[in-house]
Amino acid sequence: MGKVYMFLKLLSIACTKLIVINSLKIAFFVGTLLNFINQAEQILAYSGINWLELFLNYLIPYCVASYSAAKNQLTQT
Repeated sequence: MGKVYMFLKLLSIACTKLIVINSLKIAFFVGTLLNFINQAEQILAYSGINWLELFLNYLIPYCVASYSAAKNQLTQT
C-alpha cells in the first residue's frame, strides 16, 4: 500500500468519535498538568501567561494520543 493511502487511512481512524473523545480527555488531563508544571507561578499570579505554550501543552498530548490510538487500531485490522 502507498504511503499516502496509509496516511489517509490513519487520519480517518484518528478522526473517529471514540478516538477523538478519548484523546480530548487525555489532552485535558496531561495538558493541565503540563501547564501547571511549566507556568504555575504565572497562572497563580494571573500575569504573563505564555498563551502559545499553553495551547501547545494541550495540542501535543492530543496529537500523541490520537496517533497512538489510530496506529494501534490500524495494526489490529
